[in-house]
Amino acid sequence: MASSTRERDAAHENEIRLWREDEWWVITDVETGVTTQGKTREEALEMLDDAVALHKGEIGESIDTPEEEREALRELGLDPDEIEAAREETDELPEFMQ
Repeated sequence: MASSTRERDAAHENEIRLWREDEWWVITDVETGVTTQGKTREEALEMLDDAVALHKGEIGESIDTPEEEREALRELGLDPDEIEAAREETDELPEFMQ
């Protein structure tokens, strides 16, 4: 059985952990702590690649103002007013954005 208490070394610098939860494959990048999931192992790996790149600032642009957020939502085909109304109603992000 593998131990998660071993010292980090260069050989394990890019370690990931992958496990099954119900119908999903969950995957964590040990170094960053970034975790995501996918319906298949391949999808989980692709999602992790994107999530780690975003975490490290290697892709994507930061959204620093409410105006930039509204524009980004429009580009995704989402209605910024609908998102705002949902936040006011529940004081949290809509389920699809969590």
